[in-house]
Parts: sequence; C-alpha cells; structure tokens
Amino acid sequence: MKVHFIAIGGSAMHNLAIALHHKGYTVTGSDDEIFDPARSRLQQLGLLPPAEGWFPERITPDLDAVVLGMHARIDNPELLRAQELGLKIYSYPEYLYEQSKDKLRIVVGGSHGKTTTTAMILHVLKHCNIEADYMVGAQLQGFDVMVRLSNTAKVMVIEGDEYLTSPIDPRPKFHLYRPHVGIITGIEWDHINVFPTFENYKSQFAKYIDLIEEGGTLIYCDDDPVVHEVAMANRRTDIAKLPYDVPQYYVEEGVTWLSATDGREAVPLEIFGRHNLLNLTAARLACRELGVQDADFDAAIQSFAGASKRLECLYKSQRYALYKDFAHAPSKLRATIAATREQFADSCLVACMELHTYSSLSANFLSHYAGCMAQADVPFVYFNPHALKLKKLPPLEREQVAQAFGIPVEQVFNDSKALKATLLDVVDNTAAEGRKCTLLMMSSGNFDGLDFNQLANELQNKES
Repeated sequence: MKVHFIAIGGSAMHNLAIALHHKGYTVTGSDDEIFDPARSRLQQLGLLPPAEGWFPERITPDLDAVVLGMHARIDNPELLRAQELGLKIYSYPEYLYEQSKDKLRIVVGGSHGKTTTTAMILHVLKHCNIEADYMVGAQLQGFDVMVRLSNTAKVMVIEGDEYLTSPIDPRPKFHLYRPHVGIITGIEWDHINVFPTFENYKSQFAKYIDLIEEGGTLIYCDDDPVVHEVAMANRRTDIAKLPYDVPQYYVEEGVTWLSATDGREAVPLEIFGRHNLLNLTAARLACRELGVQDADFDAAIQSFAGASKRLECLYKSQRYALYKDFAHAPSKLRATIAATREQFADSCLVACMELHTYSSLSANFLSHYAGCMAQADVPFVYFNPHALKLKKLPPLEREQVAQAFGIPVEQVFNDSKALKATLLDVVDNTAAEGRKCTLLMMSSGNFDGLDFNQLANELQNKES
C-alpha cells in the first residue's frame, strides 16, 4: 500500500504515518512547516519530506490513499491534484476507521478526561496481555507511538475528539468511528468557533450515541448532569447503557486509595483527584466489556502514573511539588485544582493557567471562568497578546481577564518571565512562613516557552 499524507507534520498525522510505516506501508508526505518532535521522529524513519511546501507532482495515480490533515486548506494544491486524479482521499479519522472496521472499537468521547481514560484502558490491557491497536492524544509511558495499527489485534481503542474531521468534512471526528463500546466522560461547551451554541455542541454527543453499533454499549458519567440528560434522552433499546459515578476512596499520607469494596482489597494509586477516579471507573467498565476481571484491573491500575501533561509530576519533595496539566476549560480547572487541593491539603497551592485556546481567549467566553480557581491559595492567569492575533481575535486587557476570574489584576500576566519570577517569589515567601508549596501549571500550550524542567531544578536548588 502506498499512502501520502498532506500535512504530515501534525501531532496526530505524523503518528499515523509512523504507524503505517511500521505496518509495512510505503509512506510519503508533505507539509509547509514541521517542528519537533515530529521532525526528528519522521527523519529517523526516513519519512521526513525532502523540502517543506506543497508539491502536487508528488500526487501520482499509483497512490492507494491520500490522508488529509486539518492543517491543509481546501485549496491546497496537492489536495486539488488528488481530486483531479480521482484518488481515494481520507480524513485522519476516516482512515483510522478504515483500518479498524473489522475490529471491536472502544471509543472514548467527552469534553475532558478522554486522553486519561484511553490511557488507563491501554495500560490495563497491556498488563493483561490483551493485544490492542489504538490512537491516543498524548505520549504514554510504555508506548512508543500514539497510534498503533496491526493485522493481528482484534480490538482498537480510540480517543474520540469532537473537533472537525478535515478542511473538507465538517463532521466531528468521533462521529466517524462507530464504536461498539462508546464512552462519554463529560460534556462542557468547547470549540465555540465551531459550535456556536451549547445546544449545538451538546447535540454532537447525542448523535455520537446514535452511531454506536447495534448491540453495543454506552458507558456514561452519571455524575455529570449534562451527560445524564443526553443519555436519558436517547431512546435506543438495542444498546446497553452503563452509568458510572465516583468510586469510594480515601487519601492517606499523600496517597489516594480505592476503598475496599465488593470483596476487593483497598488499592493504592499513583494518580489522584475525583475526576481521575471517574476516569478510572469508565476504564474499568470498558475493560469488563473485554473480559478483564476486576481483580486484574486493580492489579494493573496501581502502576498507572497518568498520561503526559495530565497532572504530570515534574518535581516532588517534602517541601515543594510541581505539576503540569492540560486543563484549560472552566470545569477542567475546577477539577484539577480540587484534586490538587485534596491531595496537598497542608500545602500552599499556587495555581497558574494559560488562556491559549480559541474559546478561552474569546471575550464572550471569559465569564464562564468566574470562580473556577477559588480553591487555589494563589491563582495566576497568563495570556500572550500574540496568540490573540494568530487566532484573529480582538485584544484582551488584563483588567477584563481579572474581572472574569474574580482575581486582582496584579495576578494576570502577559509576560512569561515576569510570571516565573513571581512564582518563585511566592515559593520563597511560603518557605519563609514555614509552609509547603505546590505549583500547578495548567495549559494546552506551554506558557510561551517557559522551561518547566528548569523551574523544577530551581525548586530543587531551594532545598539545599
């Protein structure tokens, strides 16, 4: 098979390209910009395009498929050439379905918790020696790539994003996977540039349930009132519906334990937080659908340390802790801050979030953040005016952001160096008071290049 990728440099696209290369396909691709880690990974396997740009001459009649990435535009010269030749053109999710249409598909959908729940399922299946193909939106410990495709696995686990499929297909990605086991972890309005109203956004999840294969299973978070509403409104009788809630747990000496229940012993966990325990329960139910016994699930989940950037511990000592997290939507901030507050009850919690997504940088959406950082001892908000320009959004003033979050304007930053200096000042002040300090950095970006490893080193240096 010969497959060409238009916009091969994307996070998802280059992982799919690598997966097909490992499967024995002949893979080529193009892009007008490719950054690390995609550049290095593609180069290592001989898949890096010889030059950046679009080259319609690379689109030849002998191609079996063309995969179109979101970065490409509808007038992309390679896309136009592929259309002219009548080649098979797939979006990323269409091609994943094509590769998994003869497998049992578990799809994890939801506004938050998708990556962690998917990662938990994969972690347990690996522990139980159950072979699975997969697509997940973050690098996972113990897994070389974010996409695996094989001829032997009978199961595929897919993280189901609700964003658009491709420049020529406005359907949400998770509508294309047709799950046998469909999961909904939570519903909170997001991607307002695509879904202009909450009702419109919510309807995408109703459609997702309708697309579960006959005889399949819906696993849904009954703790989320919107998910409960959408699940109850669905009248399908040909699928099983499994609600889930927070399992019994307790925190002891900085460790979260699943309580002993149903004849099972208490289980210590590396993860923490109510939201992660919800994700864990969704993963347990999905694994049960594959025949995994609860005792085996418990044995496996103890060693799950989380997905990249999902409450990822960068430094931890008796005095200081530094975590980074992908949280950016209001409910995600609340859940992540609440989890950290519970886990580090005797520590000064310094929570910092970056406005980075289209929704979070939109003035009309800011009011949704009211009070969402209230459980932090010291909340900070960061945004870069350049990000607004790139997204072609009106400028934001620090005063607007402060008013929306309900924090002093002095705690809103648009200079990452000044933010870092202030964070370290707070650490020093808490140390002078004899208090412990936990830094929680939340963003779907990177605070414009703030070096988290260097920040961790500076915390370590303060120990001496």
